[in-house]
Amino acid sequence: MSGGDNPVEGPRDDDPKDDGEGGNQPENPFAAMFGGAGPEQFAQMLQGIASAMTNPGSGPVNWDLARQTARQAVSAAGDSSVLDRDKREVADAIRLADVWLDDATALPSGCNKVEAWSRAEWVEATLSTWARLCDPVVAKLADNMAGVIPEEMRQTAGPMLGMVRQMGGVMFGSQVGQAVGALAGEVLSASDIGLPLAPAGTAALLPANVAAFGEGLGVRADDVRLYLALREAAHQRLFVHAPWLPARLLGAVEEYAKGIEVDTSRLESIVGQIDLSDPEALQRALSEGIFDGGETADTPAQRAALRRLETLLALVEGWVDHVVTEATGGRMPAATPLAEAVRRRRATGGPAERTLAALVGLELRPRRMREAAALWARLTETRGVDGRDTLWAHPDLLPDADDLENPDTFVSGSSGLDGFSDLSQLGWDEEGDGGDGPPETP
Repeated sequence: MSGGDNPVEGPRDDDPKDDGEGGNQPENPFAAMFGGAGPEQFAQMLQGIASAMTNPGSGPVNWDLARQTARQAVSAAGDSSVLDRDKREVADAIRLADVWLDDATALPSGCNKVEAWSRAEWVEATLSTWARLCDPVVAKLADNMAGVIPEEMRQTAGPMLGMVRQMGGVMFGSQVGQAVGALAGEVLSASDIGLPLAPAGTAALLPANVAAFGEGLGVRADDVRLYLALREAAHQRLFVHAPWLPARLLGAVEEYAKGIEVDTSRLESIVGQIDLSDPEALQRALSEGIFDGGETADTPAQRAALRRLETLLALVEGWVDHVVTEATGGRMPAATPLAEAVRRRRATGGPAERTLAALVGLELRPRRMREAAALWARLTETRGVDGRDTLWAHPDLLPDADDLENPDTFVSGSSGLDGFSDLSQLGWDEEGDGGDGPPETP
């Protein structure tokens, strides 16, 4: 379900062409859906599909199968249990990160719960959000599929049309499960892809993936963990104390997905050649990608949604970059190479881009994050930490895409803040715990 290229005005923040990696990602990450599975895992997948066909569930995606497929993919790739030592180290890192961030931001801690997750636990914790993001586009594709079947075929096919939809839900469930399972092997934290996938206030790191990220960087494992904990804790401060933000981020993805328009000519061509009374013909059609829906075309509404999403993500990630830089200044010499490692990881088309492109037809590359970070730095200089962070109280106070291109007017203007002297006037708790008490440790 690749959405193809979605150009957005303005320069790309980090061009991966010079990095020597990540530039040749396959357009369809499901092309070799079962290629990495051994005989035992493949047999388990087949058993899961058979069970899903017997118990299809409701909705356009069979999420029971998606969960099972993701768990099997994680198991096949290797997933170790999180040790008590890992839990203590993550809890200590998040606790220290919050202390450091108190000096860099006026937003109080948002870490009401601290977790150290295995890859399978990340799947379980985030799958409901993936369902929210994926269901709209899959439903749209299923409707397009039903719409291109000629009326005379609908009248004669009978129950076979129900089987088509059922098999579609199974195939989508398998595809989504494979993608989420692969992503579980890469993500570093609950907020790693910039979207609030986990429950609000839950700060989580994946120790195995954190260790893999730190390999070859020449940085102590404790510093790697602390730096990623700082980023995670900073994200949680935004997600918890700007309560409109998670809904706005996920809503932009949903809006984009719902606006997908499918070129039905390919579907019509395939459907015209199918004998709906022949299960083998249906199977061959599925293997050819009939439920991928053909080519998709961006609409003006989609382009507007994409622009809003990319601007908001840039503001979030730019703010996180800036406050983590402020928090680590003079405290962590390793922060500079770690920040560069994170930048390169984003620039080479990381997990967010590949997974969103696969699941909701949205190609998302990091754009304007440096401009956003520079804007937040200038706002800190001109308005102070409180004046900068007060902008997160309402989406209408934030810079927009034009402000990132021409920041001078925004930095020097009032931006709607006249009359607000401190965060308490905007309903924020300045005591530091967001009203929920200290974070819960594993």
